[in-house]
Amino acid sequence: MLVVDDDAGLRDFIRANLEADGYVVREAGSADEGLAALDAEPPDLILLDVQMPKMDGWEMLRRVQERHGVDTIPVIMYSGKLDQAGEAESRGAQAFIGKPLDPSRLLAATKQLLRS
Repeated sequence: MLVVDDDAGLRDFIRANLEADGYVVREAGSADEGLAALDAEPPDLILLDVQMPKMDGWEMLRRVQERHGVDTIPVIMYSGKLDQAGEAESRGAQAFIGKPLDPSRLLAATKQLLRS
Protein backbone atom coordinates (compact mmCIF):
# COMPACT_ATOMS: atom_id res chain seq x y z
CA MET A 1 0.00 0.00 0.00
CA LEU A 2 1.02 3.60 -0.47
CA VAL A 3 0.76 6.40 2.11
CA VAL A 4 0.85 9.91 0.61
CA ASP A 5 1.24 12.75 3.11
CA ASP A 6 3.55 15.76 3.40
CA ASP A 7 3.84 15.21 7.18
CA ALA A 8 6.72 12.75 7.75
CA GLY A 9 5.68 12.13 11.36
CA LEU A 10 2.16 11.15 10.34
CA ARG A 11 3.51 8.90 7.57
CA ASP A 12 5.70 7.17 10.18
CA PHE A 13 2.70 6.76 12.50
CA ILE A 14 0.55 5.23 9.75
CA ARG A 15 3.36 2.98 8.49
CA ALA A 16 4.19 1.73 12.00
CA ASN A 17 0.55 0.84 12.71
CA LEU A 18 0.02 -0.90 9.38
CA GLU A 19 3.34 -2.75 9.42
CA ALA A 20 2.57 -3.99 12.94
CA ASP A 21 -0.50 -5.62 11.40
CA GLY A 22 1.58 -7.24 8.65
CA TYR A 23 1.10 -4.80 5.77
CA VAL A 24 3.91 -3.69 3.44
CA VAL A 25 3.86 0.11 3.26
CA ARG A 26 5.53 2.53 0.86
CA GLU A 27 5.56 6.27 1.50
CA ALA A 28 5.44 9.44 -0.57
CA GLY A 29 5.96 12.95 0.80
CA SER A 30 3.89 14.72 -1.87
CA ALA A 31 1.23 14.02 -4.47
CA ASP A 32 3.89 14.20 -7.20
CA GLU A 33 5.97 11.56 -5.40
CA GLY A 34 2.83 9.50 -4.90
CA LEU A 35 1.97 9.56 -8.59
CA ALA A 36 5.53 8.55 -9.49
CA ALA A 37 5.39 5.66 -6.99
CA LEU A 38 2.02 4.67 -8.42
CA ASP A 39 3.41 4.54 -11.94
CA ALA A 40 6.43 2.52 -10.80
CA GLU A 41 4.33 -0.09 -8.99
CA PRO A 42 0.57 0.30 -8.48
CA PRO A 43 -0.34 -0.40 -4.85
CA ASP A 44 -3.31 -2.42 -3.64
CA LEU A 45 -4.49 0.59 -1.56
CA ILE A 46 -3.70 4.31 -1.26
CA LEU A 47 -3.97 6.28 2.00
CA LEU A 48 -4.14 9.91 0.95
CA ASP A 49 -4.06 13.17 2.92
CA VAL A 50 -6.45 15.82 1.59
CA GLN A 51 -4.41 18.86 2.67
CA MET A 52 -1.00 19.00 0.96
CA PRO A 53 0.93 21.87 -0.62
CA LYS A 54 1.21 22.27 -4.40
CA MET A 55 -1.09 19.39 -5.40
CA ASP A 56 -3.73 18.44 -2.83
CA GLY A 57 -5.24 15.03 -2.26
CA TRP A 58 -8.32 15.79 -4.37
CA GLU A 59 -6.18 16.47 -7.43
CA MET A 60 -4.09 13.37 -6.84
CA LEU A 61 -7.27 11.28 -6.50
CA ARG A 62 -8.52 12.68 -9.82
CA ARG A 63 -5.22 11.82 -11.53
CA VAL A 64 -5.18 8.30 -10.06
CA GLN A 65 -8.68 7.77 -11.45
CA GLU A 66 -7.67 9.16 -14.85
CA ARG A 67 -4.65 6.89 -15.10
CA HIS A 68 -6.02 3.71 -13.54
CA GLY A 69 -9.81 4.06 -13.63
CA VAL A 70 -12.29 4.72 -10.86
CA ASP A 71 -12.44 1.96 -8.22
CA THR A 72 -9.38 0.16 -9.63
CA ILE A 73 -7.17 1.12 -6.67
CA PRO A 74 -9.10 1.73 -3.42
CA VAL A 75 -8.35 5.10 -1.78
CA ILE A 76 -8.79 6.09 1.85
CA MET A 77 -8.77 9.88 2.20
CA TYR A 78 -8.10 11.56 5.54
CA SER A 79 -8.25 15.12 6.83
CA GLY A 80 -8.68 17.22 9.93
CA LYS A 81 -11.70 18.79 8.21
CA LEU A 82 -14.34 16.25 9.16
CA ASP A 83 -16.98 17.79 6.87
CA GLN A 84 -15.06 16.45 3.86
CA ALA A 85 -16.31 12.88 4.28
CA GLY A 86 -19.21 13.41 1.88
CA GLU A 87 -16.95 15.07 -0.67
CA ALA A 88 -14.51 12.16 -0.48
CA GLU A 89 -17.32 9.72 -1.26
CA SER A 90 -18.73 11.84 -4.09
CA ARG A 91 -15.28 12.11 -5.67
CA GLY A 92 -14.81 8.35 -5.64
CA ALA A 93 -12.76 7.61 -2.53
CA GLN A 94 -13.79 4.35 -0.88
CA ALA A 95 -13.37 5.64 2.69
CA PHE A 96 -12.70 8.78 4.73
CA ILE A 97 -11.09 9.01 8.16
CA GLY A 98 -10.92 12.17 10.24
CA LYS A 99 -7.79 13.40 11.99
CA PRO A 100 -6.43 12.81 14.50
CA LEU A 101 -6.13 9.33 13.05
CA ASP A 102 -7.35 6.51 15.24
CA PRO A 103 -5.20 3.41 14.56
CA SER A 104 -8.13 1.03 15.07
CA ARG A 105 -10.29 2.91 12.52
CA LEU A 106 -7.36 3.02 10.10
CA LEU A 107 -6.81 -0.73 10.36
CA ALA A 108 -10.52 -1.51 10.14
CA ALA A 109 -10.95 0.56 6.94
CA THR A 110 -7.80 -0.98 5.45
CA LYS A 111 -8.90 -4.54 6.20
CA GLN A 112 -12.39 -3.91 4.83
CA LEU A 113 -11.13 -2.50 1.53
CA LEU A 114 -8.43 -5.11 0.99
CA ARG A 115 -10.87 -7.92 1.72
CA SER A 116 -13.28 -6.87 -1.04
